[in-house]
Amino acid sequence: MGSLAFLHSISSPHGCFIKYKDEVKNSAVKKLCVRASVATSVPHNLQVEENKGNKLEKFRIGVLGASGYTGSEIIRLLANHPNYQITLMTADRKAGQSIGSVFPHLVKQDLPDMVAVKDADFSNVDAVFCCLPHGTTQEIIKSLPSSLKIVDLSADFRLRDANEYEEWYGQPHKALELQKEAVYGLTEISRPEIESARLVANPGCYPTSIQLPLVPLIKANLIRVENIIIDAKSGVSGAGRGAKEANLYTEIAEGMHSYGVTRHRHVPEIEQGLSEAAKSKVTVSFTPHLMPMSRGMQSTIYVEMASGASIEDLRQHLRHVYENEEFVVLLEDGQVPHTRHVRGSNYCLMNAFADRIPGRAIIISVIDNLVKGASGQALQNLNLMMGIAEDTGLLSPPLFP
Repeated sequence: MGSLAFLHSISSPHGCFIKYKDEVKNSAVKKLCVRASVATSVPHNLQVEENKGNKLEKFRIGVLGASGYTGSEIIRLLANHPNYQITLMTADRKAGQSIGSVFPHLVKQDLPDMVAVKDADFSNVDAVFCCLPHGTTQEIIKSLPSSLKIVDLSADFRLRDANEYEEWYGQPHKALELQKEAVYGLTEISRPEIESARLVANPGCYPTSIQLPLVPLIKANLIRVENIIIDAKSGVSGAGRGAKEANLYTEIAEGMHSYGVTRHRHVPEIEQGLSEAAKSKVTVSFTPHLMPMSRGMQSTIYVEMASGASIEDLRQHLRHVYENEEFVVLLEDGQVPHTRHVRGSNYCLMNAFADRIPGRAIIISVIDNLVKGASGQALQNLNLMMGIAEDTGLLSPPLFP
């Protein structure tokens, strides 16, 4: 990883837990930037465990919608997290069942049985991952205790314009005050706002893979905001776990499946982020496709470079912006990012190439749609919100082959 970091926790006389990292640096590899943080607000009944002589805080976590793909991925990632313990899991259609009966790969996890949301007791919870479907999340989050930290993985709080939400999601927003409070959680771009947030709207998978390369380039005026074309491809898990005819094996296997042509719901989210970076309205051409693989996402983006800008200018700026980031990596010149190299990880690999057409560039960005595109970024965000080093629990390398 570039360095070996050891996390220690100590308790101050005032009840706050101060975390610091001692780095063992390797001069032969790139320096890893590690951030220290202080938890300024610790629940009175916070669980504490002994860990080799040091006191290690344990925040209690609720996972709402634990029987879906993003919920199960949260549980997998939390299995080895030193600061979190799952104390509540909900799944209305699987209420009363164990997680191992729904996801056999999690059978060895010592976790509470799932319950219906209406029966959930939040008195033993400090923070919540909300992995519920779009449209159902607003009223549930509105009913939660105000003391909880919340990361919402649905689209319900991503769009700041309530009218735009109604246009693209087909129903009026039912928690407008919370929508104003929510912070959009593209971690590497909005870190300061996330650290102080109570409610974070976790970005969608496509918007994550697209905004990470484009936002810095737009802010630096290195690319034109007109005529941006995005050709994006996702593993089938991006369509969710629900039974749908379009997701049957015979419908997906041995071919490519274009969908949401001109009307995919991630379009306004992408345009919102790019417009904020440009400080003017940005409209993109975006077409997504399902690929016959379970997970992974690639966005191939075609842009016009600004007058006088070169491909090396684009690469140099991306290198500068992300050189100290753990999870966003600009590859070496000419190296093509592939989805198989991020599988199961929280990494985003990207690169920029000069097009054969003068003045144009091709940017390729790959992520695991269930990790950096969903549950991994959600955990990265909650770590920040709880005053924990943001890479905690996320440093497992990609699974290959």
